[in-house]
Order: sequence, then C-alpha cells, then structure tokens
Amino acid sequence: MAILLPTVCVGGVTEITPELLRALGVRALILDADNTLSGHGSQQPFEGALEWTQELARCGIRMMIVSNNVEKRVAPFARTFSLSFTSMAMKPFPVGYRRAMREMGVTRRETAAVGDQVFTDILGANLSGIRSILVEPRGAESVLRFGWRRVLEKPVRDKARRLGLWDAWRKGEGK
Repeated sequence: MAILLPTVCVGGVTEITPELLRALGVRALILDADNTLSGHGSQQPFEGALEWTQELARCGIRMMIVSNNVEKRVAPFARTFSLSFTSMAMKPFPVGYRRAMREMGVTRRETAAVGDQVFTDILGANLSGIRSILVEPRGAESVLRFGWRRVLEKPVRDKARRLGLWDAWRKGEGK
C-alpha cells in the first residue's frame, strides 16, 4: 500500500502554502484539473484556486497542469490559469510527469504532484519518484464513473489518516 500513500494530504489546493512547499523542498507543482482545481469537466475554477496559483507563482513556484483529459478540455482551462499543460497524460504512468518536469526545468526532488485520485494522481507521482499531495475531491461526480474508485481509495485515505498525513501539512512535515 505504500506506493499508494501520499506524502501529505490537504482538504483542498488552497491549503497548500508556500511554507509547506518550502518545508518539502518543492519548487514545482504538477496539478490535476478535475476535482482538484475545478469540478469534473468544468471550465470554472473552484473559488480561490486562480488566486492560489497566482500567489504561488509570485513566490517562485512553477506549476503545470497534467491531465488525462483531452486537449479540448484542458487547453482553455489551463489558459484561465496562464499555465502550460499536458493532456492525455496517461496517469498513473510517469510519462506525463516526466514531460512536465522537463518543461518546467526541475528535478524529481524539487517537484510534487497535486490531485484528488489515489490510483492516478498519487500512484503516478510515487511511480515518478516525486512527492504527492492528496486533496479531497470537490464537486459532483458520476457514481458510475467515480463511485467505485472512491470505494477502492477509502482504505488508502483511512491509512493516511491513521499515519497522520492529514495533519502533517500543518506541521510542515511529510513522509
């Protein structure tokens, strides 16, 4: 199960602070889109998400959106944030993560991935050798499409709670 565990867990992206990223040695974030920065398929960012990315950029944090979704969905969304993107990233395979790190000019040691799904975002980050930040999914999800994934993720999220990974961010710690 260790390959599925995130480095830290937060309620939402806006809880990821420059201080937390500094404590983790992170200079770059690979960001998921759906249920992380916006509702599934929505072009409208969650409240505070756009301002959060702007604040991190002012602090020198590089960011890129890496999504399994199609370019038609991801391109206009990434433009809203003024961020580069990779679509059809094939998460959890490392190819999209590696492409993003290369484009941002950063190493694995200074990169973290942020996402809501254990079996794509977190597993992909861990397979890529980068830190992973799990967020609580936000927005409505199709039970047929996501319900079974969330059921399978529950033991991982429960273990993260038992290990204190949900509290680690408050102390600037991680695994």
